[in-house]
Amino acid sequence: MAGTAPRSDRWQGENHRYLMAAIAQVQAALEQQLDAQAACEPQPIQPPPFPADLAPPALTTLCDRWGLSAFERTVLLLCAGATLSRTIGQLCADLHGNAQQTYPTFSLALMVFAGGTWAAFTPNAPLRRWRLIELVGDTELTYCPLRIDERILHAILGVTASDERLRGTVQPLATDIPWPLPPSYQHIADQIGRVGGWATGHTTPVVQLCGTEGATKRAIAAAAAAKVGLSLQVIAADTLPTELSQATLWQCLCEREAHLTQSGLLLDCDALPAFSEADSHATPLNGMIARLIETCDRPLLITSCDPRPQRQRPLITFHVGPPSPPEQRQLWQTHLGDRAAALNGQIDRLVTYFNLGPPAIQRACLSLQAEATDTPDHLPHQLWQACLAQARPRLGELGQHIPTAATWADLVLPEKETRVLQTLAAQVRQRSTVYEDWGFSKKGSRGLGISALFAGASGTGKTLAAEVLAHELNLDLYRIDLSATISKYIGETEKNLRQIFDAAETGGAILLFDEADALFGKRSEVSDARDRYANMEVAYLLQRIEAYRGLAILTTNLKDSVDQAFLRRIRFIVSFPFPDATQREKIWQLSFPPQTPTEELVYKKLANLNVSGGNIRNIALNAAFLAAEAGEGVEMKHLLQAAQSEYIKLERPLTDREVKGWVMDRGGWVDG
Repeated sequence: MAGTAPRSDRWQGENHRYLMAAIAQVQAALEQQLDAQAACEPQPIQPPPFPADLAPPALTTLCDRWGLSAFERTVLLLCAGATLSRTIGQLCADLHGNAQQTYPTFSLALMVFAGGTWAAFTPNAPLRRWRLIELVGDTELTYCPLRIDERILHAILGVTASDERLRGTVQPLATDIPWPLPPSYQHIADQIGRVGGWATGHTTPVVQLCGTEGATKRAIAAAAAAKVGLSLQVIAADTLPTELSQATLWQCLCEREAHLTQSGLLLDCDALPAFSEADSHATPLNGMIARLIETCDRPLLITSCDPRPQRQRPLITFHVGPPSPPEQRQLWQTHLGDRAAALNGQIDRLVTYFNLGPPAIQRACLSLQAEATDTPDHLPHQLWQACLAQARPRLGELGQHIPTAATWADLVLPEKETRVLQTLAAQVRQRSTVYEDWGFSKKGSRGLGISALFAGASGTGKTLAAEVLAHELNLDLYRIDLSATISKYIGETEKNLRQIFDAAETGGAILLFDEADALFGKRSEVSDARDRYANMEVAYLLQRIEAYRGLAILTTNLKDSVDQAFLRRIRFIVSFPFPDATQREKIWQLSFPPQTPTEELVYKKLANLNVSGGNIRNIALNAAFLAAEAGEGVEMKHLLQAAQSEYIKLERPLTDREVKGWVMDRGGWVDG
């Protein structure tokens, strides 16, 4: 049977002989009853002999597992014999006195076999509770045809099989773990193995493994089950039946399969939406999950991103995060093998910036095998890109990935602000040295996150500065719209923020939170529950920012609107002033790529346009399209037309002073 140790050919032969001998005893009892021509005292049937040096026969194991009485064992054999032997079917018909009734019934079993009571046929008795036998049709219970369940017949025959009715919802969990289990994960597995009842396979507290990496949780579950000699059957929670009668049958068959295969059950809820207390019975699926958790009689584990609340049945929760930095370092070295020596300390840098679990580290290393250039010179870059690729999928669903190509040369800021940004980049680069090598992280995680507030009007370079930092540090940049993250529903904002930070922790991404004033506005007096929850949401965001391994950047157009208490908890505050004429001239010069054809552009005159850097780039781009459509290089006339369009968008008048001398007729420069 699936989930049990393979049986030898000798055991298979002896098991078949034993079963046929036991069925022959049942046949003999039927013949004796028929020959008596009258009621006679039923005789007990003794089990046939079986070699003591072999594991018990499958029938004995099954009867012991569900505590079947000698009479119930005989009824099961009677039904098996009726399926396997026409002779027994004919004997049943003869005893019924009806040639059409070639099947066992309760009345026949009570008449022929010793020890029979009606208690054996009640719905809660093992034969019917575990559907070892089936009642066929809807005739009177006493004379209803009985049939052995096909899965049970396979089981007592010793045939490896699984219940087809569970296909698509239940499957065995692979026991081979494709990567070394880090010590911290092995410790969790050992703790699960010590939970009362696990070793015996009896009902126990439910164990839930919470975390974002499904493969990691399944590996821990497999290790825990193996430690106590159990296998695991995985249930995909999103495939569970929800109609009550179907759900009841499914749960019975599922638990029966776990008994037959000596397995525990692993309920995989990773694909379900985040759980909330209000959802516990709000949908049929949640109701089915709740019933399964409360009533399952096998060892049960749950894997989910968030913990489920404890109800009547005790829940023991283990939070599964990424391995520790030393464990990650060891995993990298194991998977890279000989190539690790060629990385010259790159592994430490990977561990500093990325917080990957064992499956992601394995996938990153395997991806190197597909690279065409696997040379020592290219290996660090390829490995870095592989790590970025592993971190992107989860965060990509929660924020907007911003491509980064801008450099320091593209950023036009006063020298003081530029130095602050360069200091910010240096701290991100050196955090491993300061936090790990120099021991600052041992004092606690609070305040170790590197955070910044970028304050300035729209278009003054806040997003561009974030792009420069991401490009400089070779990290991904994600824009998070705080106004969209905030929810009017209590608790939803915190859940949204948790998902963002949990995903971002994997890849050390730079998080750019736009419109921070939407959440960090100056506080007023707390007047209702919504205000209290709003303050809790702010506190939660600050807590996550302060512990975040990456760089978190908040932006605001209105610094004065941000509460000073919040500003004190931000490490860097960078002001982005509106550019003066000198800075605008430089921005204009940087707005046209070297390959752009331009004709006599006068940047000093362009700098008279009193707009931000973002507006300058918009005007330059639109002018380039106008010139391309006209088949010309970019000229001042194209920029004038583009500026007029931009000012319409800004709902501002374009003054003569700003565009004086932009265009020229045959006699010289003229005003716009």
